[in-house]
Amino acid sequence: MRPNPAHEALAALDRAWGGGLLIVTQNVDDLHERAGARRLIHMHGELRSALCAACGRAEPWSDPLPPGTPCGGCGEPRLRPDIVFFGEMPYQMEAIDASLRQADLFVSIGTSGAVYPAAGFVQTARHYGARTVELNLEPSAGSFYFEESRIGPASMLVPDLVRELLG
Repeated sequence: MRPNPAHEALAALDRAWGGGLLIVTQNVDDLHERAGARRLIHMHGELRSALCAACGRAEPWSDPLPPGTPCGGCGEPRLRPDIVFFGEMPYQMEAIDASLRQADLFVSIGTSGAVYPAAGFVQTARHYGARTVELNLEPSAGSFYFEESRIGPASMLVPDLVRELLG
């Protein structure tokens, strides 16, 4: 897979926007990074990383990860994919919440709007005064929380919105 025009547009926004910006993704791929985005949180982890269930150390990983693979830090044979499984707390929730509280604009892109805690981000951002925009193929489960909903493919909607934001 390659970054699509939506990933490229967000990376361009990341490079050009002088103010605060945080891209939060539920995806575990590296498409945002390959497009050039830097102000990014992978709230559900990353496929190209391994996590030690014994010591908590994360390390870059691209090889197969069979059970019993030892950790490069503590040596325990407890490495696993560095992704958030159901029932586990997503990564960097404090940083995400702080960003939502300070946001002037919250944009949700391509999500069902049904998986929490991410599905509640719009409510937090709106509560603290952010303008809220949904970009999606179809209305999400939480569309009614957004001030504006644009329906269509992200590969078209995101570049359009970025052009609007950058003027």
